This record gives sequence, structure tokens and C-alpha cells, in this order.
Amino acid sequence: MKPLFLILIALASLTTLAAPTLPETRAGATLSGWLSSFNSGDEAQIAAFQEKYRRQRPIAGALEYRRETGGFELLRIESSRPDTIVVLAREGKSGRGARLTLNTAADGLGDNVTIDVRTVDLPPQFAIPRMTLDAALAALTQRADEYAREDKFSGTLLVARNGQVLLHNNWGLANRESKAPVTSDTQFRLGSINKMLTAVAVLQLIEAGKLSLDAPLALYLPEYPNKQLAAAVKVHHLLTHTGGTGDIFKPEYFERRLEIRTHADYLTLFGARAVDFEPGTQDRYSNYGYVLLGALIEKVSGVSYYDYVQQRIYAPAGMSATGSLPESESVPNRAQGYTQDNGNWVPNTDTLPYRGMAAGGGYSTARDLMLFALALQDGRLISKQMLAQATTAHDKGLTYGYGFGIEGSGKLRRYGHSGGAPGMNAALRIYPQLGYVLVGLSNLDPVVADDMVEFLGARLPLD
Repeated sequence: MKPLFLILIALASLTTLAAPTLPETRAGATLSGWLSSFNSGDEAQIAAFQEKYRRQRPIAGALEYRRETGGFELLRIESSRPDTIVVLAREGKSGRGARLTLNTAADGLGDNVTIDVRTVDLPPQFAIPRMTLDAALAALTQRADEYAREDKFSGTLLVARNGQVLLHNNWGLANRESKAPVTSDTQFRLGSINKMLTAVAVLQLIEAGKLSLDAPLALYLPEYPNKQLAAAVKVHHLLTHTGGTGDIFKPEYFERRLEIRTHADYLTLFGARAVDFEPGTQDRYSNYGYVLLGALIEKVSGVSYYDYVQQRIYAPAGMSATGSLPESESVPNRAQGYTQDNGNWVPNTDTLPYRGMAAGGGYSTARDLMLFALALQDGRLISKQMLAQATTAHDKGLTYGYGFGIEGSGKLRRYGHSGGAPGMNAALRIYPQLGYVLVGLSNLDPVVADDMVEFLGARLPLD
């Protein structure tokens, strides 16, 4: 009962701090309205707010974000002006900290409100108390057991420190139709975790002198359809999501989902498209940017993306259970994904691409992802100097380096990536100073694996 007792004490300590009162400014009143509607989880209230302030933002996206986060608890006002307010908050489900910045423009109505949410470490007065290592691992196991009993989690969790596995447990079913259980050999779809592998491949080619961070796309792909984009977007922009190259999940993609089989096919579909903004002036997550990196890898290496990562990343790291074979090919240990449909878990088969590619969609095991983390840190994949560059934010305000998300500071500094889509969720987090590697994989909807990793990360001891 010790872990549960500790959790109850932690929760009790978090509820003693009174929530601040938002100022009676335009921005303050708008944020109050957003928090009230968003936290309610009620579609009608969220729709009413969107119609008044954010008409161009889809209701479905807001509802999905509410499901993922569980809403936000307001902790502290950090700055306030009539048209802008910045607050510190905590996610309801995971307990992770978040900095919310709300900006209003003109009269603040129509579509003149932007809300930016960034993950942050909470200051001591708001943070969940740290546990001993044994207690933290026990609390994680207890949480996973509870979620599995409630049919909210199936998957695997791995925790290692300095290369030693401390926990590697499995829950639920890899295939509900055949009743096959999740095992340590189950291969889960990774979603965007592939972006780390793609970034490492690009950085290898940079170290080999075959690519340059400051070179435009046009230097390597002179035949690219949109000449203006190719001349303006640099490799650096693609790696950091600052190129304005947009997404791939558009109506034209879904119309041809199984016909798009190569990186060249994506370029044919989207190559005429213009940038969304001047490269380098904003950061906006771009799956297409990483498709373009995949095309660069193929062009300068002379081999397919899949052969390159197999030879230069999987093999050196010892990752024998990682790949991106087409969905039509049999992969005996690959889990079936399940997504929610009217409260029921149904196969995600009709949402899957033909195969994984440079932006995401491959599959792996928890052990292979740990091996990737170890090979990355000991210099087998890229130099330690290049790893330091890759795991540093290169633009003010960004929490993304070269293919890696970056959070925290000091001992709590960590990097890694998450991946999620219907019926899949994956998270890899590396703490270089503390020596921890955390892996969460699930064949259910996001963000259950992310939340498990966050739950443990907030409780691990700092010594």
C-alpha cells in the first residue's frame, strides 16, 4: 500500500494551493471562457466557444485534445496584458505542466484568438513529490494494472538506467480477435517516433559531408516542382519544423491512401504546394517536412530510405525487431491497433498507410527502442557533438531540436519523441544526466503510452 499512500499524500498536497483569479481583461476573460468550456468536456460548450472565437479550428480537434489532456488546472498567472495572457497550468490526466499563452487580435472574435500550449516542468510548489525508485516503479505498475482492468491500456512499459533494465512489463492483448497477449516481443507501431530515426540518418549524412544544414532543398532535389519552396527551405528548417511545408493528412492523401507507396509518391502529390509561411519565421509541426528529408536521404545515399536505416541505424544499434514493411506483408509479432468508435475498440486497419516512411509509421519493440537510445548516447550512430546539437533547441521558444523533442533543464533535462494516431501510441524519453530511458508502447489510441511515461517521469528520484 505504500505507493498508493504516497500518491494520495501527493494529490492532497497539490490541492492546498488556491487557483488564481484571472484578470478582467479581454485576454483574461477569453481564457476564462476557454478553460470553462474546454474543461467541461461538453461538445456544445466547446462548439459555442469555437464559433465565437476560433471558427477555423475544428470542433473534433478540440474534443480530441480534451480527451487526451483531461483539461487544465490553472496554477499561476505569469504575465498579463489586455490582449495577451500567459499562465502556468497542469494537465488533468498526466499531471504534466503546461504554459498556456492566449493572444487576441482586433475585437478578439471570429477567428482572432490563438492559444499556444507548451510542456514545462512545474516549479517545486506545484510539482508532484518525488518518490524512491522502487516506489515510483510500483506506482507505475499499479497505474498500468488499473488502466488495463478498465480496458484503457494494452501495451508494454520499459524502464532502464545506465543500460540496466529495471522494469519491462506487458499488459493486455496484442490482437483481440485471436486473444494473443502482449509480450516483450510484440512490435508496436511507432507513429512519429520514426522522425528520430530519419533525423539521425540525415545527421549521419551531414557528418559524412553529403548534406548541409544550411543548404536549400533545391541543391539536392533540383527537379522539385515548387521551385520557390525548394529554394527557400533548408535542411535545418525541415529538421526543426520551421519550413512551413505543411501536413500530409489532407483529403487528397486519404483519397489515395493505399496508392501512395514511396516518398516520391508523396512529392508527386504535394510537390506543387506552396509554403504555409516564410521559412524560419514560425514553427509548425510538419509531417511533409520529414517526407522531404526521406527523399533527401534516398537522393544523396543512392539507396532506399528503408535500406539506409536498416544498414546504418538498425544494424549498428542491434535493433532486430524494427522495420516498416507494408501493412499487406505478414509481420508475426506486429500488434493489431484498436481505435475508439462509439465507445468500442475497433481495428484501425482502414486508417493505416501502405507502409511506414520517414515521417512515421514503422514498428518496433520496447527493447529495440532502448537499444536505439543506448547506441545514440554512446556514439555508435552519430558523434556525441552532433547529438548535443540535435538535442538543443535552435530557435527561441522552441522545444524541438533536430528530430528530438526537448524538455526540462538540469537533471530533469530529457529528449525523445512521441508518436500517435488512431490505434497506436509510442513514447521514448531519455534523461542523459540521470541515465534513465523510458519507453511506453500501446496499440490503443493516444495518449495512454505518453501518459504512462509522463506519470513515471514526474515521480522518479533525482539522485
